[in-house]
Amino acid sequence: MKHLIILGDGMADWPIDSLGHKTLLQHAHTPYMDMLAKLGRTGMLKTVQDGFHPGSEVANSSILGYDQNQVYEGRGPLEAASIGVELAPDDMAIRCNIICIDGDCIKNHSCGRLETEEGDVLIKHLQTTLANDPEIVARYGHIIHFYTGVQYRHLLVIKGGSKHLLCTPPHDVPLKPWRPLLVKPDLAAEAAAESPSALSATETADLINLLIAKSQEILSSHPLNLQRVAEGKDPANSIWPWAGGYRPHMKPLTAIFPQIHSGAVITAVDLIRGIGSLAGLRVIDVPGATGLYDTNYEGKAQAALEALRTDDFVYLHIEASDEAGHDGDLELKLQTIENLDSRVIAPIYEEVKEWGKPGTDKAGLEPVAIAVLPDHPTPVAHRTHTAEPVPFLISAPSLEPDTVVAFDEEACQKGAYGLLEKDGFIRAFMAVQ
Repeated sequence: MKHLIILGDGMADWPIDSLGHKTLLQHAHTPYMDMLAKLGRTGMLKTVQDGFHPGSEVANSSILGYDQNQVYEGRGPLEAASIGVELAPDDMAIRCNIICIDGDCIKNHSCGRLETEEGDVLIKHLQTTLANDPEIVARYGHIIHFYTGVQYRHLLVIKGGSKHLLCTPPHDVPLKPWRPLLVKPDLAAEAAAESPSALSATETADLINLLIAKSQEILSSHPLNLQRVAEGKDPANSIWPWAGGYRPHMKPLTAIFPQIHSGAVITAVDLIRGIGSLAGLRVIDVPGATGLYDTNYEGKAQAALEALRTDDFVYLHIEASDEAGHDGDLELKLQTIENLDSRVIAPIYEEVKEWGKPGTDKAGLEPVAIAVLPDHPTPVAHRTHTAEPVPFLISAPSLEPDTVVAFDEEACQKGAYGLLEKDGFIRAFMAVQ
């Protein structure tokens, strides 16, 4: 049995009055999700362990069964793994967004959809200027390095930096004043740490806040931003580091589940690439995969089908619904959910439904167990992640259905799996043979 997880990032939501007090999953036209729920078994999954922020790094690694108390190191090290940056034991890697500041407020966390090529220009400029700034070098030495990621999502590595910081994810605070949200030291966590870093938490926070201030001076006058403003686009005029940590230690899935001999991850998001890499999955790049509503849905579906012919386990991640939720765009989020159903799930199911069936030309192929779920809610009314349990379905030819006939937050509460947490989902999924 092959195993495929189709992950609609941020797809879950709250009931909305304008939709007749339905959630988006309840309102959207999703015949294939509903069919798979009817053919399979459903439940709810707590993807955010107690004490952790409902970030995608927590939720996605939890879906794969990793205990956050053992592996969590923040987004930064996952970004590093994704782009192939090898971290030394004393390197603190921290996610580095390029954001748009408008006066005293954070206008948005993505600069109105910065292109990767634009981000690369700005990050390289920061490496040339800010990493070699005389004041920075005089106070701290040559200890910082900027690395290009994808779109607005990049990486900052601070050698000897402390991870014990209180940072605010920029997508949590649209239109909020930015100065009160600057980095602060987590002195309690630092005091409880087993070994000190070269820089204290206070020194690291001061350094990062200085980098933020200086980045605004450097980026605001960059020709690329002057051009963006002239074209009516949001300027990419500030860095915003958050979610730092050290090199994580994650056991590969092949060492946890003997039935997985090889696996693959398909995503446009560095964070998920990093999780996949650390979990021992090969990363598949799909041309035109953007992480936005205009991603190459068909290309991702085809890549998943090709991977299923050679690999035992495939993790297919679609970011679009999460971005629409952060934007507070109801109609766009509805469209992304329907796109997932019609342009990803439908072609995959129509292809694999005959795999392993005697008397067909697909009889020689292994059947496929399919799971569909979000990682966390990103309610359009809230515009950021929440920690409520999410619905999931598991469908396979060998699996006896439960009584649920629709895929949504309410229906799946009645599913046979009940409420799962920690590694309960992945173990239930991998037990399907």
